[in-house]
Amino acid sequence: MPDNLAELTIHQARELLKGRQLSSVELTRAYLDRISKIEPEVQAFVTITDELALKQAEAADRLLADDNAGPLTGIPVLIKDVICTRGVRTTCSSKILENLVPPYDATVVEKLKAGNAVILGKANMDEFAMGSSTENSAFFTTHNPWDLSRVPGGSSGGSAAGVAAGETVYALGSDTGGSIRQPAGFCSVVGFKPTYGRVRRYGLVAFASSLDQIGPLTRDVTDCALVMNTIAGYDSRDSTSAPEPVPDYTRCLKADLKGMRIGVPKEYFVEGMQAEVDKAIKAGIGQLEKLGAEIDWEVSLPHTPYALAVYYIIAPSEASANLARYDGVKYGFSYQAPSMWESLERTRQHGFGAEVKRRIMLGTYALSAGYYDAYYLKAQKVRTLIRREFDRAFEKYDALVTPTSPTVPFKIGEKVDDPLQMYLSDVCTMPVNIAGLPAISIPAGFADGLPIGLQIISKPFAEETIFKVAHAYEQSTDWHKRRPKI
Repeated sequence: MPDNLAELTIHQARELLKGRQLSSVELTRAYLDRISKIEPEVQAFVTITDELALKQAEAADRLLADDNAGPLTGIPVLIKDVICTRGVRTTCSSKILENLVPPYDATVVEKLKAGNAVILGKANMDEFAMGSSTENSAFFTTHNPWDLSRVPGGSSGGSAAGVAAGETVYALGSDTGGSIRQPAGFCSVVGFKPTYGRVRRYGLVAFASSLDQIGPLTRDVTDCALVMNTIAGYDSRDSTSAPEPVPDYTRCLKADLKGMRIGVPKEYFVEGMQAEVDKAIKAGIGQLEKLGAEIDWEVSLPHTPYALAVYYIIAPSEASANLARYDGVKYGFSYQAPSMWESLERTRQHGFGAEVKRRIMLGTYALSAGYYDAYYLKAQKVRTLIRREFDRAFEKYDALVTPTSPTVPFKIGEKVDDPLQMYLSDVCTMPVNIAGLPAISIPAGFADGLPIGLQIISKPFAEETIFKVAHAYEQSTDWHKRRPKI
């Protein structure tokens, strides 16, 4: 049996399983052992489903013995705790849902189970996916495996940290304003946000319904393509699901970028960006040029600076509506009080954390009588302008390349009392969600031992273009092969 099981990619694990060099039970036990050793330091898991995982691994081994296995059969996965899992707690890292056990699976979980994946557990996150550091979890803060004193990013911080620390082969996260890509960049893993509507959202607990999208976090781009082959597609239970055909994403993984036109939007190199990040990203773009791509360094998307304000009107407004369902009556935490109204107020007072309450109040204010036109309606108009700018850019370019984040991972506690500085962590990722575009973050270097992510963006449903560019860059560097010493 190989000694580096904690560093295996999906495609490497698949070859070992198919060649009978390893069983799924052995692989699963190895990951559960690693979780028991390092989880007290990393704290990536809200729930560990060891019994379920071993049962699924045994079933996978029977399929492998009959040569009846798919690409994800018998391979361990970690699911962000905002995605419903039948019979397994789904808390959204919130006290208000601390003991909720859904009676159904999200569609993506159904697809993974149909592919005989092994579910190791549920990943910690910022409460209801509201945050950029995983410090907003109601339970505990996840630590970055590259430096345990720093954040892993958020809101999918547990998913990213779990992959980076070798506690799982791959993970699922959700991305509303950068919540897959930013932690992927902070943890030096691959994180992909598909086009809005490409991956089914049925069973994803809603934060901002016009922005949320499920996607994979993996060790390399090939793994990302393999997971997307399984989870992408139409679902009639999701009214936002797009009835577009799903290609085999692994077929576009080529090393040649000749003839590809790539733009570099200058607005993404924001004031206050760390010099080391600026240097690494520009070096990464230079590498794409060496691979044959035509680079235009002078692209302008002038409405980009408004994206942060647009996001923090639209997302809290939708959150205000979506989170109104948590009233302590039907399910979840309920505070017992003499009257119904007091019970409702106390349930939300004690059930929601500070950041969730802040966003609910922002959204309720923006939607209130007399302010709707001034805030929400205007934000939607600017959203249209941002989308049109991207559309015009993609008439000329195959892809755009930017930093994933303007900084390396920051210290735990460093920004927790300054919400605006925390929100600025996602300044490079938010415009993508506003426009509903696909984008990926891939490892692009280090500054003082801390990871830097490179973001590649393309037009709607052009995931193949992104995978092609990302794979070519990845194969010409070794950043994705580096692992934290934990």
